[in-house]
Amino acid sequence: MFSKVTDVGHVRSITEAIGFFLVYTVVLVGLSTFLGHYLGVLGLIDGGTIGSFFDGGHVHTLIGTGWVLMISGLILSSRKLTGDLMSVLIALAGVYLSYTVSVMVGMILVSYLTTLPRSK
Repeated sequence: MFSKVTDVGHVRSITEAIGFFLVYTVVLVGLSTFLGHYLGVLGLIDGGTIGSFFDGGHVHTLIGTGWVLMISGLILSSRKLTGDLMSVLIALAGVYLSYTVSVMVGMILVSYLTTLPRSK
């Protein structure tokens, strides 16, 4: 389940996609917490209002949306799915849902992208 977890071009089964979701969500929580803390220390954002990742603070939502955009873009480009309209729409829906609803919902769509076969 966790083999080739960093290979975004690998076509995954459903159980491997769940493992992908878990690993990349944990990495996202760590990255978002790290960036939120140090952006507060540097004075770029108000350090007292950051909250935690699961509170859905604005800073964490922006970092998570960028993460979903980056990972879905890597998946699309490594599999040569940028010409497939449905794959691009799924990636855009993931970015939109991660910003408006929750970053976790956007990560679900990104995990689904990992199960799609490569383009020929």
